[in-house]
Amino acid sequence: MSSRLGHVLITGGTGSFGRAFVASVLERGLADVVRIYSRDEWKQGEMAAQFQHDARLRFLLGDVRDRERLARAMDGVDVVVHAAALKQVPSCEYNPAEAVRTNVDGAQNVIDAAITAGVARTVALSTDKAVNPINIYGATKLCAEKLFAQGGVYAGNRPSRFACVRYGNVVGTRGSVIPLFVEQAKSGVVTITDPKMTRFWISLEQAVEFVLDAIENMQGGEIFVPKIPSMRIVDLARAIAPDAVLKCVGRRPGEKLHELLLSAEESPLVREHRHHYVIGGKHRNAGRAVAEGFTYASHTNDQWIGVDHIRALVDRWRGSDHARVAATGSGASTAPIATS
Repeated sequence: MSSRLGHVLITGGTGSFGRAFVASVLERGLADVVRIYSRDEWKQGEMAAQFQHDARLRFLLGDVRDRERLARAMDGVDVVVHAAALKQVPSCEYNPAEAVRTNVDGAQNVIDAAITAGVARTVALSTDKAVNPINIYGATKLCAEKLFAQGGVYAGNRPSRFACVRYGNVVGTRGSVIPLFVEQAKSGVVTITDPKMTRFWISLEQAVEFVLDAIENMQGGEIFVPKIPSMRIVDLARAIAPDAVLKCVGRRPGEKLHELLLSAEESPLVREHRHHYVIGGKHRNAGRAVAEGFTYASHTNDQWIGVDHIRALVDRWRGSDHARVAATGSGASTAPIATS
């Protein structure tokens, strides 16, 4: 990204993505002020210490369910990154109403507050689980995508623009499968739900870069989808725990065998670029159209990460701050496979 962001607010800013995003923005001097909006004062205190109480940071306690608090938090903001969500599949399945209140109602609150405050650009983080969803998490993120795609309609003649980024599992985030497998490896038994399972994978650094590019290039109403590799869950387990016994425990309710980033039904709206796809919005004349019925699925992907590459990624993760965050105060899942 080449342009400056001015005043930025990130919801869910104490999470894995938020910390990585803030680190990148501060290091590159892209923002004058970054407001961290989240519910947990303990995590905010940890984050303030992590960044040595950088004068550009502001820590605001609040929930995306609270529209009035969001409106006050966005006053004078130029860019909003909406990363707050309930995202653990088992938790959302057991607490569907709570998932709706945060992921759907919260998304609408962010949109309304951004329009009222005159925020120029707002980007929301979505997931491959929003494509043909079979669980409540995916269904709520699909609703959030639809809300953001139409956010500009509600803005009318006001300058506010809205877009989404949709990508797969993020390597080593809190509650994801890598910290779980690392912990299980100590026992000599690693649980997998299905040996045929595949997933899209993206690093935190790549996710941050993709969001920054979306902020710079968005025109309004788009969903940006990166071209990223797939990984076999069995290969991941072998890379982390080569000597462990793999125990197949079966898929959980709401869990897919493979994931989609683009569905056949979306293909008429998709434009392909060198490193990404764009769905809808005002990019209809940019890039090239994809074939009718085109899908982008984790098991038919033409990019794959093998065991050696996975092991290098995991080793890199072990030595990062993200590993420390994932291991402490993370609320990491004890389910067979955690998704993100």
